[in-house]
Amino acid sequence: MTEYRRYYIPNATWFFTVNLAERKNNRLLVEHIDLLRDCFRYVKQQKSFHVDAIVIMPDHLHCIWTLPADDSNYSIRWNMLKGLFSRAIDKGEKISASRLIRRERGIWQRRFWAHLITNQGDYNRHIDYIHWNPVKHGHVKQVIDWPHSSFHQFVERGIYPAMWGHSGQFKMDGEE
Repeated sequence: MTEYRRYYIPNATWFFTVNLAERKNNRLLVEHIDLLRDCFRYVKQQKSFHVDAIVIMPDHLHCIWTLPADDSNYSIRWNMLKGLFSRAIDKGEKISASRLIRRERGIWQRRFWAHLITNQGDYNRHIDYIHWNPVKHGHVKQVIDWPHSSFHQFVERGIYPAMWGHSGQFKMDGEE
């Protein structure tokens, strides 16, 4: 199995992408949005973190978290969140032989993408990317029309105009 090296930095801000195992025509996350929100609330009560921005798509989610000064372990938070959500969903998904051996559900991809936010520009680009994602995937024509996004809170706080749009071209740190 591949060894993944993860950095754990207290008080750091991270961008995450977390995917369902079966993405094609899967609307599980938006069909169970209230459950997912409850799972986030519970994990935040147990292991504090701040959600700076988030978008819940039908088959994946993107978010930015800032961890507390005394804790750097985002992996435990994702493990708790995925586990709580999975245990509350009725069984019926396809489960591979390797998942059966490990007594895993087949809801989430095992891994997730984590990117350390390095500066204000990086932070701003990732927030834009999060909020643009429903348009990028063709779910809505305007960002404001997607209900499962922190974009609405950003509009209320005067950070974005309600009719904000983007070209869809994002240059993230580390990309050529």
